[in-house]
Amino acid sequence: MSRESIFIAALRGLARDPAARDLIDDAAVLTVGGTALVLTHDMIVEGVHYLPADPPEDVAWKLVAVNLSDLAAKGARPIGVLLGYALGEDEWNLRFVAGLRDILAHYDVPLLGGDTVAGQMGTPRMLGLTAIGEAPAGGAPSRTGAQIDDICYVTGAIGAAGIGLAVALGERSGPASALAAYRRPVPRLAEGRVLAPHINAMMDVSDGLLIDAMRMAQASGIGLTIDLDAVPLAPACPDDQAGRIAAASAGDDYELLFAAPVDAMLPSFGDVAITAIGRFQAEEGFVLIDRDGPVELPTRLGYEHGA
Repeated sequence: MSRESIFIAALRGLARDPAARDLIDDAAVLTVGGTALVLTHDMIVEGVHYLPADPPEDVAWKLVAVNLSDLAAKGARPIGVLLGYALGEDEWNLRFVAGLRDILAHYDVPLLGGDTVAGQMGTPRMLGLTAIGEAPAGGAPSRTGAQIDDICYVTGAIGAAGIGLAVALGERSGPASALAAYRRPVPRLAEGRVLAPHINAMMDVSDGLLIDAMRMAQASGIGLTIDLDAVPLAPACPDDQAGRIAAASAGDDYELLFAAPVDAMLPSFGDVAITAIGRFQAEEGFVLIDRDGPVELPTRLGYEHGA
């Protein structure tokens, strides 16, 4: 069990309000005056979630995008954000604001406030953002709702951000689209709102497709079999077993992972594909297969804080 899991388990006794969803989900759902609000808070840390050499404009984009992705997984419409910011060098600060302006304008989301503190020069930056959204009329889906025999689906393609990180580190060459996927992820807000009425459970893929799929199954109290050959790969990913496992465990994809009944009439999104990659089952456990049969689970299914 990771340090993060131990810490969250210790916090769970404090999260007694139903809005907290027992700290199993990525967001809280709080009803105020008849309106269901979706609340989420994500932090990003220099050297963990982004590289020290990444442009400040891209860091701002990523900070907002990862929070909006949590709203997307609840089918929520963003209505505002609050920023927590540790001041650094003036040029970096102002370039960060320029990037913040770009993404907030792009998604038409207002900055409502937040807090600034004096950061210590030379130490890794830690940035936080709270995003607030309005839940869909039918309610915000949880990651706990997957049912036996549901199909597991994912939007888009997997693995581009993992390639982009390797490019940013100078470990390999790759297309500009992969570097953009790592630095400027695209939250699936429109897709999340349309999907919400049709599905039983949904979350975003942040720490890796494999680990997040396993978490959905565990939260729902059932098992899941993933077909590795069915996982839609980004163009730069090697199409062999090792390459597929690497893509599916890399993380930072921010696609939507969801469970839907076999007979669900799912919408179409044109250039954003929806791919069936597995099936939920009564027997608890996480199983990986490919065309040749069972695949041994890798030691690392994805990213875990404090692992």
